[in-house]
Amino acid sequence: MTENTQRFSSSPATVESFTSEFVRQLRYEQGVDLGFASSDDLYQALARTVRRYMIDNWLDTLSTQTAKGAKAVAYLSAEYLMGPQLPNALLATGLAEVARDSLAALGLDLDEIGATEVEPGLGNGGLGRLAACFIDSLATMDIPAVGYGIRYEYGIFRQTFVDGRQAEQPDPWLSKGSPWEFAHPDMAVEVGFHGHTERYTDAAGVERTRWVRGDCVLAVPYNYMVPGYGTKNVNTLRLWSAKATNAFDLQIFNAGDYEAAVRAQTVAENISKVIYPEDSTPQGKELRLKQQYFFVAASLADFINQTLPQGFDLTKIHERVTFQLNDTHPVIAIPELMRILVDERGIDWATAWDVTRKTFNYTCHTLLPEALEVWSVELLGRLLPRHLEIIFQINEEFLAEVRKAYPGDELRARRMSIIQEQPERAVRMAFLASIGSSKINGVAELHSQLLRDKVLNDFSELWPSKFTNVTNGVTPRRFLALSNPGLANLITEAIGEGWVKDLERLRELEPFAEDASFRSEFRAVKAANKERFVELIAQRDGIELPADAMYDVMVKRLHEYKRQMLKLLHVVTLYDRVLRGELRASDITPRVVTFGAKAAPGYKMAKEIIALINAVAKVVNHAPELQGRLQIAFPANYNVTLAEKLIPAADLSEQISLAGKEASGTGNMKFALNGALTIGTLDGANVEIYDLVGDEHFFLFGLTEPQVADVVDAGYKPGAYYEGNRSLKGAIDLIASGAFSNGDRNAFEFVLSDLLGKDRFLVLADYQAYVDAQDKVEVAYADQEAWSRSAILNVARTGFFSSDRSIQDYLDRIWHAKPQPVR
Repeated sequence: MTENTQRFSSSPATVESFTSEFVRQLRYEQGVDLGFASSDDLYQALARTVRRYMIDNWLDTLSTQTAKGAKAVAYLSAEYLMGPQLPNALLATGLAEVARDSLAALGLDLDEIGATEVEPGLGNGGLGRLAACFIDSLATMDIPAVGYGIRYEYGIFRQTFVDGRQAEQPDPWLSKGSPWEFAHPDMAVEVGFHGHTERYTDAAGVERTRWVRGDCVLAVPYNYMVPGYGTKNVNTLRLWSAKATNAFDLQIFNAGDYEAAVRAQTVAENISKVIYPEDSTPQGKELRLKQQYFFVAASLADFINQTLPQGFDLTKIHERVTFQLNDTHPVIAIPELMRILVDERGIDWATAWDVTRKTFNYTCHTLLPEALEVWSVELLGRLLPRHLEIIFQINEEFLAEVRKAYPGDELRARRMSIIQEQPERAVRMAFLASIGSSKINGVAELHSQLLRDKVLNDFSELWPSKFTNVTNGVTPRRFLALSNPGLANLITEAIGEGWVKDLERLRELEPFAEDASFRSEFRAVKAANKERFVELIAQRDGIELPADAMYDVMVKRLHEYKRQMLKLLHVVTLYDRVLRGELRASDITPRVVTFGAKAAPGYKMAKEIIALINAVAKVVNHAPELQGRLQIAFPANYNVTLAEKLIPAADLSEQISLAGKEASGTGNMKFALNGALTIGTLDGANVEIYDLVGDEHFFLFGLTEPQVADVVDAGYKPGAYYEGNRSLKGAIDLIASGAFSNGDRNAFEFVLSDLLGKDRFLVLADYQAYVDAQDKVEVAYADQEAWSRSAILNVARTGFFSSDRSIQDYLDRIWHAKPQPVR
């Protein structure tokens, strides 16, 4: 990429100045000479050198935004799946070539040093990756913004396979420190828990409430720079780490009770130990809620006390910031702001509530009722007693509003109450978010419609103007310019520079789909990407794969609604057909089916499906009947680093969730932008991809959302599909026979009995349509000229899915913040 050059770094960089800074960092920060430096020493010195060229712009950005007092976006998210920082920083600063030449002069290789970077495991999947894309776009578009989250010490677990089954191991991504962060213990915020509330009369004779906290922890901020592309703007990601207020008790230690002496430190630091601690126990539930309150309380206090000018009138806070709630995890921020305004600042309730509702906006990322967080009244009242009182008062006033709007409709009031009465008394956080926010948005057209019509339909009837849609997007910087340089250069040669910040310009590629020489170059790029992935997966996982096969890829969080099971049944069906003599191995297009997925540690069914995929792979990959033409690759611990190599290599993108269950998806966008054709249902953003690329260039199958509802309402009987479909019965019977479990017929009974008895996500109902669509894939892939044409048109027609466009939609429809470029 040539369009972003070193002019965007804080000071002009030459090979000589970069080399000097690198050697200085190595000697005076790492304390080693070049000849004795380890790979980690080299990486740390390189990262700090690149960081040095961003710092001035970062500080200038903070000064500019503070001086102008412009409205800012504060993005509250429990996850930020950032990916490797070094290549993104090099791209943003335009220092890639200077760094490469500088290191080469020292006998070093940029790629080898960069490969030692450990990416922060601060997210679980699409939610965290979306947050990372959004803060990238906010910086690129010069919008004053800060991302707030948690600096998880271990983050998401590192996935390994033991006898084919998922095993979770800690991911000590911080064990060697992070050169990208700035710790600011002097800006620590005290966050309280437990205790009680008490009434008192203030000096003006007004009766008020205060929270007497039972215990406190310190939230210590760690700042990460978020550089914009092609701009001097560098925003901030602020992650909070939990520390004890009194970490060490010397008297207890001297008395000999060494464990008790540091107990406060251990308890406090548990809050920021891991993302999404297992919550099947009461302790786990409390820790999760603690995490959520910990980071939003620290973030609100930080913005109010550090960003706003001293003495700022908080009744106008909505004019200076919009707090975006990224799903239900940060929703406890709503009563927290009310507590600050009413209890600490003495603002009357009505004014405070009006201000609060103008300050927050809520993005709902799910259609699954069980994914909408609910906290028991007992737990919330014990951990955050004042907040529960505030929630009760909000609910009381809201229900009065509902009863006024719908007189006599008490059932509606009960349905809409923040407080759920059965099966236990609990607080429905999505309802609190809906009531306490100015705008509510879904993340794809279909998702937003279903949000209005089904999930939050009572609220959309009451406040139709609150609801809007912002379809998700992905940053073209990381997921095209960085991850697929071959394709990025081919695009630039074809349409010129500038498209990385204006992705709709990819439309200019359409005529090139008709150009045979361009199609040939496009195929050459794809082939090189496959070679790159094959080399990586051999080094990383010891998996040997062919580079000349179709790469059929399904990478996403392991959940039943995403239907990895449907993809697996297709693989088993092909194998079964060959075993039965219905299909010759030579008739199968050489295909590598690649899975990447983690299952939540407590999600038994998901973990059983992972075990089944690995069991099938073990047999299929070595089956002489298949002649090596069908293989499964399931590398453990799928992450952004691996995604950046796999997505550009993909030919076929599996987006096969049950219609009406996926909110949006962003993987579907990344694959299409990188020239993979989609096989998918009309679900989430698949709908918009299908509309944009056209039926001819998309393998559509399956029930629509209304048809799904009809099938379920009619009384879905998965066993009938099994009995009535010979291919389906053959695939399931082959699994049940023990063919993939050393003859053990009961090994996967848990999965099969659920599939035949419940099949909550209609895998069997969509099976035949999916297999038929895969047969069309085989035919289409055989004509490589036509396939290349379709792939190029997918790239050309999916520029809509830039996260820059998503952010512009947020700005226009919800946030109304303005760019503040640094000059």
